[in-house]
Amino acid sequence: MRKWEYLPAGAGLDHLLTGYTSMAGPTWLKTESLVNMNFRLLNSAIWLLAICCWFPSFLVAQDDQRPNVIVFLSDDQGWGDFSCTGNESVATPNIDSLASQGLLFENFFVCPVCSPTRAEFLTGRYHPQSNVKGVSQGQERIDLDETTIADCLSQAGYATAAFGKWHNGMQYPYHPCGRGFDDFYGFCSGHWGNYFNPTLEHNGRIVKGEGYINDDFTNRALKFIEDHKSQPFFLYLPYNTPHWPPQMPDAYWQRFAEKEIVQRGQKGDKEDLAKTRSALAMVENIDWNVGRVLAKLDELKIADNTIVIYFNDNGPNSKRWNAGMKGKKGSTDEGGVRSPLFVRWPNGVKGAGRRVNQICGAIDLYPTLLAATGSANVGDKILDGKNLLPIWDGSETNLGFRMLFSYWRGKASVRTQQFRLDNNGWLFDMLTDPHQMKDISSDQPAVAALLLGSLIRFKQEMEAEMDSTKRPFSVGHPDFAYTQLPARDAQISGGLKRSSKHPNCSFITNWTSTEELISWPVEVIQPGKYEVELYYTCPGESLGTQINLTCGERQLDFTISQAHDPPLVGPDKDRFKRTESAVKDFTAASMGMIQIDQGVQMLTLKAEEIPGKSAVDFRLLMFRRVADGQ
Repeated sequence: MRKWEYLPAGAGLDHLLTGYTSMAGPTWLKTESLVNMNFRLLNSAIWLLAICCWFPSFLVAQDDQRPNVIVFLSDDQGWGDFSCTGNESVATPNIDSLASQGLLFENFFVCPVCSPTRAEFLTGRYHPQSNVKGVSQGQERIDLDETTIADCLSQAGYATAAFGKWHNGMQYPYHPCGRGFDDFYGFCSGHWGNYFNPTLEHNGRIVKGEGYINDDFTNRALKFIEDHKSQPFFLYLPYNTPHWPPQMPDAYWQRFAEKEIVQRGQKGDKEDLAKTRSALAMVENIDWNVGRVLAKLDELKIADNTIVIYFNDNGPNSKRWNAGMKGKKGSTDEGGVRSPLFVRWPNGVKGAGRRVNQICGAIDLYPTLLAATGSANVGDKILDGKNLLPIWDGSETNLGFRMLFSYWRGKASVRTQQFRLDNNGWLFDMLTDPHQMKDISSDQPAVAALLLGSLIRFKQEMEAEMDSTKRPFSVGHPDFAYTQLPARDAQISGGLKRSSKHPNCSFITNWTSTEELISWPVEVIQPGKYEVELYYTCPGESLGTQINLTCGERQLDFTISQAHDPPLVGPDKDRFKRTESAVKDFTAASMGMIQIDQGVQMLTLKAEEIPGKSAVDFRLLMFRRVADGQ
């Protein structure tokens, strides 16, 4: 049992501090009560007993009445980007309706950035434990010994699908199709470079998107709902906006291009209004798409038995209005990690329109959805989340005293119902000082000591569980035909450059020397013969470029015989100058077949001959297994 975990329900902070008020921090750190352990074990036993008793009743039911589940997750949206949370410049009537017809959790906490929040939602555990320690180049992958909520629901008989931004691993079995989802359409990296008719993937195959990206994801969602209306389904819609680049259909931009922004960010003189207007325009597009999904549920008469959840993955991505909270995306302060949580489920949520003050977080959705659907936890890990169902159904009003932790790249904070201790060790009373303006650690030394001790232990355990070893990229899993090795995951040498400092949707350019290497550490799971496709662009002067692919002791040579030199795409549709990479319409050419051996090895691309000024601009390699064995 972890020493920093939950304390007994009903034990208020004053009770916890009794007997410790005169103790110094290091002395207190050595004191540990068994009550915490016993309480957690008792709670776990009761919860598991309830599930075991409840679940079989569903298995024998002739008419399956388990609820459907739809989870919307927005990307880089802030607490303040909704009309129902007080923003007077944006209209979000469809998302607001989830609150008026269900619940709005006002103290719901996520992570400072994208992939950790997604990992915590999917696993019910703090993200360092699943080895998610970055947002690109393989650091965003959830360890394979973790179980996802999709794994649980799929094994319980749910149809499962994810349409949108995954950001927790690309190569199978890190791919969504290896994490419990039957169907995936979208992209696996942290952000995308073009939102109009973009290059995407469908279950590993490269495809062309249709129209604006979130509209396209929603179209897929509507068809999935229609196709599975007669059976329980789990639909995950991780939209990729309002993450930059700032692209949205003209109709949405026209609403904001000249709009006066009344409410300003905490540092209003540093607010970029073009960014604010772009973000809010994209939010209104999200709201329209949420409305389309809700309308489909009404049309099919399945709304009453469908759980609809909406939340953000971190704080806002610009210095716009966020109810005056300190911090934005990337920060472990309140503004970087607080999101509203909307929950609508007419058959299960009592007291429509309730605003819930209880602190909770993304880690809580896993155990809550298991309880709500009567599904078994098929994993063997201890969950960090708590079951929120008693609050959903109105049987409880709070979960007792608890601490929620936020962590990102060595910085951490801890939140209770009343207090936040930040990364500097400063203590804030969030009830009277929600903007974190006054450090009260000297006024409340016992509270500060309690929270600091827990935070230190949390960080120590989390950092001990993160593996500093670089995991190789999986190639050729027997359960999946396709493996992508994109530029963003590659190691580069010499004068090779990425098209942006943000690697997620980048390509590799400036390939001018035969000494330069593009390489990936890989683990070949299934040996055999693979067809390899190269996604590239190449000007006419570089025709005849010879490229060598090496994997371990195996080699494949290929000569560029077709020029393809399209213009950059993306910035022409932006509403302000981006920092993310522009993209191109890369073409695919078959390099031929290569036999590759099982095991960990280095996979390398090298230009053997460059007739022009440079070789190719490189986007990705696609491997397709055509035969197994040596």
